[in-house]
Amino acid sequence: MPGGATAVVVRAARRGEAAALSALALRSKGHWGYSPEFLEACRAELTLRDEQLAAQRAHVAEIDGAVVGFFTVTGEPPEGSLDCLYVDPPAIGRGAGRALFDVAIDLARREGFRALTIDADPHAEAFYLRHGAVRVGSVPSGSIPRRELPRLRLAIT
Repeated sequence: MPGGATAVVVRAARRGEAAALSALALRSKGHWGYSPEFLEACRAELTLRDEQLAAQRAHVAEIDGAVVGFFTVTGEPPEGSLDCLYVDPPAIGRGAGRALFDVAIDLARREGFRALTIDADPHAEAFYLRHGAVRVGSVPSGSIPRRELPRLRLAIT
């Protein structure tokens, strides 16, 4: 890659990785400066179990063999959800988020999805908008009472 950057490799998540991915999701959420209490309130919603990985089409991004991010896509065609897309803070800006997003869209296209819904963290909304999603409303947070999240929709062409 240009400038000596290391390639991002995206692969299917493996059984046994759920606990590490759950911890990564909390670190990623913490990147936005949320309080420890806020993050603790999100813990259950951000926790994956190994038996969910295949059903949720979980994929991980690796840089130099280390897992630095992941995504999950749920639902059945024609419409599904991009439920998770998290990047470990030290890897932010190294292309992992874009690589994960691109693979998620390719996977969804191959499986016959025409659109994905994304209930985004407000801090991540701009990332999705830059990549073609449009805001279609808001939804209540699954973790924090009285908190609203942007609901986005990405048409898959």
